[in-house]
Amino acid sequence: MSADGSGVPGADAFTRPYWEAAAAGRLLIRRCRDCGRAHHYPREFCPHCWSAEVAWEEASGRAVLYTWSTVHRNDLPPFGGRTPYVAAVVDLAEGPRMMTELVGCAGEDAVAGMALRVTFRDGVPVFAPGR
Repeated sequence: MSADGSGVPGADAFTRPYWEAAAAGRLLIRRCRDCGRAHHYPREFCPHCWSAEVAWEEASGRAVLYTWSTVHRNDLPPFGGRTPYVAAVVDLAEGPRMMTELVGCAGEDAVAGMALRVTFRDGVPVFAPGR
């Protein structure tokens, strides 16, 4: 978490492109130039073949819901003021699985496999129902 309590991790030289893109409403992932597989969270190497030949790529923003849980209590700033919220894991259209938050849909209305679309809240990618 950042020192300002926003919940957005502090950017370093490696992750700065990711956070700058998110602030501009774009979701970036990394893709390996050797094996062709995409991954997320951003790493400097491919977690599939260990190649260092990876590059940033803009994701489509489409995903499907894999799993979720409604969080009713969280004492860590800034999350306590957001309860209840729906913590989720989504499968991006490009292949990687991503931890995120489901917005615009209560946990009891969520359905595994439902179509989602990325949106951004305070420079952080979150997902809402939609194609």
